[in-house]
Amino acid sequence: MEAPTMQKIVDIGEAIRHPLRLKIIHLLSQREWYVYELAKELNVSRQVLYLHLKRLEKSGFVEGDLRLEEDDMRAKNFYKLKGFKVELGLEDLEKIF
Repeated sequence: MEAPTMQKIVDIGEAIRHPLRLKIIHLLSQREWYVYELAKELNVSRQVLYLHLKRLEKSGFVEGDLRLEEDDMRAKNFYKLKGFKVELGLEDLEKIF
C-alpha cells in the first residue's frame, strides 16, 4: 500500500469529519443513489448535497456517474461508494515527519 502523504491524511480527515458526510457514506454503502433522491432522503438541498459529495469524491470515497435515462432525456447524476480502507499508524507519521 502506498504511504499516505500529509495532504492525503488531511483530505481524508476533512472528508469524514462532518456527520452528514458519514451518513452519505452509510447510505451509499447500501446502493447507488440519484442525487435528487439522496437529497430528499437526507432532507437537504441538492446544492448542499453536491458540496458534501464533492468533498467525498476529492478524497476518493465516492464517484459520480452522469447518465441519460431511456425514458427521460435529462442527464441524471448518480453516486456510489468506492471501496476504501482508512488506516493511519504511527509509522506513517514517522515517514512524514
